[in-house]
Amino acid sequence: MTLLRSAVFNVAFFAFTALAALVCLPLVPLLDRAGRLALMAWWAERVLRLLRITVGISVRVTGREHLPEEGPALIAAKHQSAFDTIVWLALLPRPAYVLKRTLLWIPLYGWYARAAGMIAIDRAAGPAALRHLMRAGEAALAEGRQIVIFPEGTRTLPGEHRPYQPGVAALYARAGLPVIPIATDSGLCWGRRAFHKHRGTITVAVLPPIPPGLNRETMLERLEAAIEAETGRLLASTPPPA
Repeated sequence: MTLLRSAVFNVAFFAFTALAALVCLPLVPLLDRAGRLALMAWWAERVLRLLRITVGISVRVTGREHLPEEGPALIAAKHQSAFDTIVWLALLPRPAYVLKRTLLWIPLYGWYARAAGMIAIDRAAGPAALRHLMRAGEAALAEGRQIVIFPEGTRTLPGEHRPYQPGVAALYARAGLPVIPIATDSGLCWGRRAFHKHRGTITVAVLPPIPPGLNRETMLERLEAAIEAETGRLLASTPPPA
């Protein structure tokens, strides 16, 4: 049944995404940034509903009171699955993802990401990439957006831990805002580059913000400790996927 449910979801997901993107594409030049983000939020909400109906994956958000209802924010999230790149479109009013520049080359997805003002980084650019992140991040925050950055820089397997990259610390120091840590167990239900999707509940745990004003090393240590400890707790307490 897992194979069948996964096949139904994957076919429906790609078909719906392609159809919605093509139908809405003529609207994009007519909309402002908020309107384009609203289109992406509409898509994300329906993908999450499709995931629940076809596969039986539901989403539980804890600590929602720590998320901003509006205004600039800095969010550092654990990244185990493509799910993590979808869910924040539905949870935040005006998200701005920090993502790989190569994702902008994907037809349809890349066009919408560019139109929505996502922050695309060329990882091979070294210090220039960090400078671009600072400039683009400042512009996004000035627009009242919520920056979503994955501090490990890539998806990890459940239980895997990679070093946290300096981009989140640089943004934190420049923005003068709290950073909101996010833990998740999404990889148990929707694995990295995995065809199979497993029935269950994905938990997105929003943790108490780390206050501004700490030095970069202290903040990064606290961020990593908070995210990894809560992610470990989620993985240990989650039943095996069906």
